[in-house]
Amino acid sequence: MQSDIKAALEVLRNGGLILYPTDTIWGIGCDATNADAVERLSNLKQQKSGKNMLVLIENPNMLNIYLDEVPEIAWDLIEVTDKPLTIIYPKAKNFAPNLIAADGSIGIRVVRHTFCERLIQAFRKPIVSTSANISGQVFPKSFADIAPEIKAGVDLIVPHIYEESKSPVPSSIIQLGLGGEVKIIRE
Repeated sequence: MQSDIKAALEVLRNGGLILYPTDTIWGIGCDATNADAVERLSNLKQQKSGKNMLVLIENPNMLNIYLDEVPEIAWDLIEVTDKPLTIIYPKAKNFAPNLIAADGSIGIRVVRHTFCERLIQAFRKPIVSTSANISGQVFPKSFADIAPEIKAGVDLIVPHIYEESKSPVPSSIIQLGLGGEVKIIRE
């Protein structure tokens, strides 16, 4: 695993794209602070820049670096969730500008996947995670389902020996407001 992390780190640090397994579905990723990498990823997915992309962190404490304020309820949700949960937070900061939504929000998931956790720990920054498909198409349920143009468009394909999910589904999504408002986007 260490050699695969080292290879992925080199690609991420150089503004490249990786295709990698996560705690949900296969994702395309890049440095979440690199606007050129985010733009390249958007072009590969054939979607508007940064739209519908989330980022992965390995530790909830990273939220304080990338958000002006963390709604208090977020800490409880992260602690009690037993399945992958993406939370859309207001007032994002320190990300590539083209990754932050027009309203200033961003989706962040604390990942629980050994490869992803170790990669993000070593990288010391969040990485983008967006489904490994062309925008508007169905997400791939396995590595074999990923379109050839996606595989050809990335700089590194992380070996699928790290794919742990046997029945992959996208994460649940909740949007939080600073006043404690909670809106369920996807269960």
